[in-house]
Amino acid sequence: MADVVARVAPDILVLQNVDYDHGLVALRALRDRLAQEGPRYAQVFALAPNAGVATGLDMDGDGRRGRRSDKQSFGAFAGQGGMALLSRWPVARDQVRDFSGMLWRDLPGAIMPARQDGTPFPSRRAAARQRLSSVGHWVVPLDLPGGIFHVLAFHAAPPVFDGPEDRNGRRNHDELRFWPLFLDGRFGPAPEGRFVLAGAANIDPVDGEGRKAGIRGLLAHPRLQDPLPRRPAPVPAQPEQAGDPALDTVHWPPPGPGLFRVDYLLPSSDLRVIDAGIHWPPRGTPAGDVAAQASRHRMVWVDIAVP
Repeated sequence: MADVVARVAPDILVLQNVDYDHGLVALRALRDRLAQEGPRYAQVFALAPNAGVATGLDMDGDGRRGRRSDKQSFGAFAGQGGMALLSRWPVARDQVRDFSGMLWRDLPGAIMPARQDGTPFPSRRAAARQRLSSVGHWVVPLDLPGGIFHVLAFHAAPPVFDGPEDRNGRRNHDELRFWPLFLDGRFGPAPEGRFVLAGAANIDPVDGEGRKAGIRGLLAHPRLQDPLPRRPAPVPAQPEQAGDPALDTVHWPPPGPGLFRVDYLLPSSDLRVIDAGIHWPPRGTPAGDVAAQASRHRMVWVDIAVP
């Protein structure tokens, strides 16, 4: 992972699936390890994720409690699989907004799962406690030389691994719908400009499973632009997929589902994009083997001119 970060050397880095611990001891150790080969980030930031947070209820409808699927989001322990932000510039911590505690039912137009009789799935008590964010929804302001720049960070649930109630598919859809509503001012004032939406949406707008309306609506929002980061050529064709394989950001090898575009960097429409890409060197090369070992997901990057 340190090798991949050193090769791309971003000024602002959003990491996914990083366990959260009190005092960010592990994150600071990771920052120091990255600095041995690449950039040193003056600022490290993370908030506790919803993953692994106990509810005391049966949240998946199997009649049992206390299992990983009965947490606010799937996890073995509180703090597992969180997010983190590393930055060359200071975080304006007194202006951070964290929407991770928002209840799913409080999202306008929420499509929460229901039983055949119309009652909430798996129960009214569970629905009343279920948060929207599987990991988190953050609005993190950074104090750049030209003024505040916002990073809108998130990690949505995979739209699979559930039953006919489509609990995860519905949640993924609504986690993505949060951002258009936020940008439209439904949850307080949104940044007027100079921001980037960064996150793992866990869904491809064309291929694979899931409710496509959520990600397609996000990509089409007028306050965002999609720079369409691409993998370096040549890119092998995927005969069973309709989307452009050069846009894929993850490879779940067999018996997994394959290659998809599930990770996104979407700058605000007022910013000028200089370049964008996906760090995906070919397998069989030292850099490619390192990238494949670091994660099934590849690093997505965007160079932007910030006025």
